[in-house]
Amino acid sequence: MTIKKPERHESRPRRRAPRQRLTSWSDDALRGRLTRPLGVEQERPLDKVVFGVTAAISIAFVVWGAVGTESLSKAAGESQSWVITNAGWFYVLVASYFVIYVIWLAASKYGNIPLGADDVTPEFKTVSWIAMMFSAGMGIGLMFFGVAEPLSHYVSPPPGTAEPETAEAMRTAMATTMFHWGLHPWAIYAVLGLAIAYSTFRRGRSQLVSSVFRPLLGPRTEGPAGKVIDILAIFATLFGSAVSLGLGALQIGAGLEFLDWTGPVGEPALVAIIVVLTIAFIVSAVSGIARGIQWLANTNMVLAVALAAFVFVVGPTLLILNLVPETIGAYLGDMPEMASRTDTAGGPEMQEWLAGWTIFYWAWWISWTPFVGMFIARISRGRTIRQFVTGVLLVPTLVSLVWFSIFGGAAIHEQDLTGALTNADGAVESDFALFQLLEQYPMATVTSVLVMILVAIFFVSGADAASIVMGSLSQHGAVEPSKGVVVFWGAATGAVAAIMLVLGGDEALDGLQSITVVTSLPFAVIMVGITYVLWVDLRTDALTVRRGIAVELVQEAVDVGIEEHGEGFTIATEPVERHVVEPEEESERPPGV
Repeated sequence: MTIKKPERHESRPRRRAPRQRLTSWSDDALRGRLTRPLGVEQERPLDKVVFGVTAAISIAFVVWGAVGTESLSKAAGESQSWVITNAGWFYVLVASYFVIYVIWLAASKYGNIPLGADDVTPEFKTVSWIAMMFSAGMGIGLMFFGVAEPLSHYVSPPPGTAEPETAEAMRTAMATTMFHWGLHPWAIYAVLGLAIAYSTFRRGRSQLVSSVFRPLLGPRTEGPAGKVIDILAIFATLFGSAVSLGLGALQIGAGLEFLDWTGPVGEPALVAIIVVLTIAFIVSAVSGIARGIQWLANTNMVLAVALAAFVFVVGPTLLILNLVPETIGAYLGDMPEMASRTDTAGGPEMQEWLAGWTIFYWAWWISWTPFVGMFIARISRGRTIRQFVTGVLLVPTLVSLVWFSIFGGAAIHEQDLTGALTNADGAVESDFALFQLLEQYPMATVTSVLVMILVAIFFVSGADAASIVMGSLSQHGAVEPSKGVVVFWGAATGAVAAIMLVLGGDEALDGLQSITVVTSLPFAVIMVGITYVLWVDLRTDALTVRRGIAVELVQEAVDVGIEEHGEGFTIATEPVERHVVEPEEESERPPGV
């Protein structure tokens, strides 16, 4: 069909007809059709360069940590100090930039572009999609920090904000916690998730981080530049998931000690816990997404809701209800100040606080981004960009708001009443904090066991996704990487987690934080580049092009109609003989070819 237009007056300058653009693209391309099915797995060989380099360096790290713990610990500490001092500003700026970027993308004309062919439907139901996304994204972190972070900021607020254990400290504690767990981390995930989903399911490229850069690098994405990008993505994934495993081991160990099922849990016991969890998530990972991750995510969502409902009912229910709107107001009201905190105004004290909290979180989220983003992309085929951003950005933020209001509010209330949630020095022990809160309520043993089960399953459901992603990056973007590669990366994650815990010594969390901050910096730079190449891709998407052609054609028809007939005219269409388009290079074709 074509718009039927009367001939122009000779006195009017003739525009170049927009329809001429149609000759450069195929008819199927302009309709957003795919010329080959996606999601059908093809055998992909091992990328010997990507896998070989990352495997060798990972093994070297483990060996260094085993035989030279002190030297590795010193190097990690010095590297972290350098990054905080010289690149802390970069983490602060880039995290807020990602929030602005994805919100703009969803609200823009690109929001209705589907992540797949025009007629594709979502692969997973919305409830399962949200459950898998949330479980893989930060489930274990919520269990570890659900009580610990709000309570820590309450008894020791960020420098220069409020007096400890006051009403203002409570407001600041909840706002700061939401700042670390709300829009910012999920915007970071959304950037890469969108880019991978669009590149894979809409453009038909390999499921690789490097493939996203094809608009910028062209065929060089398959050369050294592309391999460097994928190598950095694997490293970020490896160390980010190792942090999660370390946190899970710390909390399970604290639970065992808290219930008097064992004596003080030291490094050997933590390593043993890591071994058990590693075996569990490897088994889950090789079972596949549908059978493994989806089942675990749905199970954990039910258990987590049950735990939160229990604390809500037996805890300070009215205070929690009041805390929800207050936290929203504090979060939005304090956002500009929180998003601009650097050590410039606060000096060494602020620098230390940022290193332990905000910058650690931004580094942790960025290090999680390759596997969480790729995993979210994998389960989001068929959704539009607007649906994707709404689901990924808003739903987990609202869940985090409810979660921290329940557990943080209950913990702060209990601390005010009894002071039982801090140690003799008035400090919060992060790995014990949740168990100390549950001790104040009925059925403490049952709920404590439930917490350990939740932590274990949350980690398994996240870490098996990480193993699959690292395997995919090692095999040219294979949707179903070989089991041997998945098992290798699962074992490597466990080994790195053990080394990171040992590096921290008595303060095991410090070892996890220091390595994460350092290893995430290169990938943060890559993330900024991804925002540019995704925008370049979207500008030439089939829907964008069709919309542009339609607007120009209709505008031209209206101009001509008014010029020749005044207001009394109509625009009609009629069938025309199709124009045969010559085949073109893939790089010049629009999405779906």
